[in-house]
Amino acid sequence: MISVQWKKIYFLLMKEFRYFFFSPVAYIFICIFLIALGWLYFSRFFLYNQLEMREFFNILPIVLSFVVPALTMGSFSEEFSSGSYETISTTTVSTLEIVFAKFLAATLFMYIALFPTLMYPITLAFLGELDFGPIIGGYIGSIFLIASLVSIGIFSSSLSKNQIISFIVALAISVVLCLILSLMKALIPPFLIDFIEFIDFSSRFSNIARGIIDLRDLVYFSFFSVIFLYLTYQNLELRKLA
Repeated sequence: MISVQWKKIYFLLMKEFRYFFFSPVAYIFICIFLIALGWLYFSRFFLYNQLEMREFFNILPIVLSFVVPALTMGSFSEEFSSGSYETISTTTVSTLEIVFAKFLAATLFMYIALFPTLMYPITLAFLGELDFGPIIGGYIGSIFLIASLVSIGIFSSSLSKNQIISFIVALAISVVLCLILSLMKALIPPFLIDFIEFIDFSSRFSNIARGIIDLRDLVYFSFFSVIFLYLTYQNLELRKLA
């Protein structure tokens, strides 16, 4: 039976946080993320001149599909190349505890990076009447979307000791789910559209970002995260046997 000890996960989580926040790279990463997101949003905001955040949440999945792979590419790859993973894996810490800790650390880091964007709706509220329903829905959707993309990145990082390969794999999967599938709808036969919409991240996220919080969409993102974390766990277990 697979079990975890949350004290060990907490210890590993703090270790990952120290790696993130005691490095200037983390702050540079957050700045680049916020600048890119802000520039893309406000360039469209002034173009359409509408007091809403619909364009922000249209852009967010695309930006995240590039940013999250960059954040997670070293989760396991760096430790594989340095040999530190073998040291950790031979201690009393289980594989599942390592996976959980890395997933939680990267996910919480992305939540922290996203937090400053709350100033956008606060600022817009001072400029006029704002519909907060879609905004609340958008941020709820962002929580689940980020978790799913992080799970993809963690899995991709467990495949290779080369961080570039890990980045490319995570980027490819994320871009397909967040962008390519939605673009394919105009090109595919009608009988495949329902299937594409079922697996398409952007369709499910846009539903939530419109204020339509369907439990099925939240369950889908949660299930997706669990599947990729499970694949990561299995991949690391196979690595022990190799």
